[in-house]
Amino acid sequence: MTRFIHDKFAKDYLEELLKDYGEVKSSEKVSGEIKEIDVFFTPDKQQNSNLQILGLLGRFAENPALIEPFRNPASTDEICDCILKLLEIKALLRREAKAKKTKLQDSEIPKLWVLTPTISETRLSSFGTMQKEGWLSGVHFLADALRTAIVAIHQLPQIPETLWLRLLGRGSVQSQAIIELQALPLNHPYQKATLELIYNLRENLRVNQELEADDRELVMRLEPLYQRDREQAKQEGRQEGRQEGEQHLIIRQINRRVGEINQSLIERIKGLSIEQLENLGEALLDFSNVADLEIWLNQ
Repeated sequence: MTRFIHDKFAKDYLEELLKDYGEVKSSEKVSGEIKEIDVFFTPDKQQNSNLQILGLLGRFAENPALIEPFRNPASTDEICDCILKLLEIKALLRREAKAKKTKLQDSEIPKLWVLTPTISETRLSSFGTMQKEGWLSGVHFLADALRTAIVAIHQLPQIPETLWLRLLGRGSVQSQAIIELQALPLNHPYQKATLELIYNLRENLRVNQELEADDRELVMRLEPLYQRDREQAKQEGRQEGRQEGEQHLIIRQINRRVGEINQSLIERIKGLSIEQLENLGEALLDFSNVADLEIWLNQ
């Protein structure tokens, strides 16, 4: 049961990260027996320069990509099924190109990235994988004609470049990635949205009565972080409410003392901090006209 919860999280998470850079299709059906691709990504070439913010995941998304995340270690049959999906997509693209009487370009054919928390050396050997120069450890490539790599998440180095993939790991690997995510600057474009997805995962796991040890530990680790963030959100809401109240009070006092002020001055007042608003309230006692207000604001 929990595997489906994690599958949903992985698809929603990858879609959230990649949607700004191209077209993302999740649970895309392919021909043959009914099969679904977890994430099928087609990049927008104009956005490629911004992909570096996603580190290693961004490198995967520089070209069309099939991304197949596994919560449990991927079996040989599961990896073969993923390769079969890729070959069916390639065959479909070839038929479409033939119908249009155009040549299918190599850059139009997706690459397959199988994301698995761990994988044995025996299984890697059975697929004849290799390391490629310029790629991090943990990324195991099959023969070039297969356009496939197996990404062992727990083998990736613990560096910022791998953060967005390590969040799909298990146990201590995922927990450490969540700590690093929380430590990112508040203005990071993906911190807030990713934390919300992780909190949704926590809620979905909490209602399940048969959790694995990893899931129980994840819920416990997230509890203090979740409570702290919710309390911080409440405090920010109270702060914003107090600031808005101070703004309205000061503007009413100014209007009574020096007459109605224009929208430009109102916007400047709304840009003041609470401390500055309090200082303005004291200075207002000495104002006799709008010019005094303008002088104070310019200072």
